[in-house]
Amino acid sequence: MTIKQFIVLGLGFGLATCSPKTTPTGSVGTAYDYFRYKPNQLTKISVHRGGGDLKGYPENCIESFEFMAKTIGRPIQPVIIECDIDLTKDSVMVMMHDATLDRTTTGTGKLIDKTYAELDPYRLEDNQGSVTPYKIPTLEKVLRWGKNKATFTLDVKRNVSFAKVVDMIHKTGADNYVAVITYNAQDAAKLNKLDPNLMISVTIRNNAEYDRLHELGVPDNRMVAFVGVKEPDAALYKFLHEKGIACILGTLGNLDKQAAAKGDQIYKTFADNGADIMSTDRPLEIAKALY
Repeated sequence: MTIKQFIVLGLGFGLATCSPKTTPTGSVGTAYDYFRYKPNQLTKISVHRGGGDLKGYPENCIESFEFMAKTIGRPIQPVIIECDIDLTKDSVMVMMHDATLDRTTTGTGKLIDKTYAELDPYRLEDNQGSVTPYKIPTLEKVLRWGKNKATFTLDVKRNVSFAKVVDMIHKTGADNYVAVITYNAQDAAKLNKLDPNLMISVTIRNNAEYDRLHELGVPDNRMVAFVGVKEPDAALYKFLHEKGIACILGTLGNLDKQAAAKGDQIYKTFADNGADIMSTDRPLEIAKALY
């Protein structure tokens, strides 16, 4: 996509007619206010890995986050940046999806074998393999950048402890614009014990997965439910919405491909069916379809 196309898309966002979910959320407030379910709210966009499929904008990169925040985040509502946290040899939390540096940077080898200082010469590459001027950012820098600009869902890789992430959230004052991603009920319960005020992205694809979270003491008002990468039954949306739990539909993968093949207005159907947030590799297309 060319810069000219970006500009046209950007203009289109402001002029497009809103979907039936038309109540803007305004600027960033508390994480609970932002991530909880509200009837008739405007569907939010969660940018998978913070971008990366656009030329010149690598994934897990502040410059890409900035582009998304300015292009689709305001004035309609703050964008959600889904991004990945891993650890260097000297225990610095940095933004990186892969365990190795080869795919997304000019470096090679395992991230955990490098100190943060050793990462300094490397530059990030976009998903087309083009080298950019941008460096690997730390989690601290990302969270400080995001205040009043974006919200985050943080994907914590296995080398990183939840306690370390929570400490950084507190240190940077990011509590009001962050949710932490978990993949099982035990981890969600662990996070809730570390900070009972933290918003947690939990996997709920059926009632049994909700029941397990409830049994372990994770409260409804701290859950944001990832309902999977295919549309759930309408009954699951209804069940979660009645409990005040917002639902994230993972359109990344097959649903994004379906939209690309059949037309982007299908995103409006996903929203009308109950998706409160869409996690996507096609954020510009969703924004144009919904906003």
